[in-house]
Amino acid sequence: MHDIAFTVNIFREGETFVAHAPELDVSSCGDTQEAAGQNIRDAVLGFLETAHEQGTLSQVLEESGYRKEGESWRAPELVSTGRMAVGLG
Repeated sequence: MHDIAFTVNIFREGETFVAHAPELDVSSCGDTQEAAGQNIRDAVLGFLETAHEQGTLSQVLEESGYRKEGESWRAPELVSTGRMAVGLG
């Protein structure tokens, strides 16, 4: 299998660090930022290995915005990230 790049956002929920890979919509958590980072790597690897074993890896990656370039997969281009707010009521 080839390297598949992905973005990771880590945030806190109380005392827990939550890691999210938005391209693949995979999340994990840990007691520390480092643990959450390792756990998201393991979760994404498990997700991709399962898709590969089921013969759906190409479909999963294409639906997530990845493009096949030769033998490699190119991740969706991150254009910007930011924080927004909307008023309610």
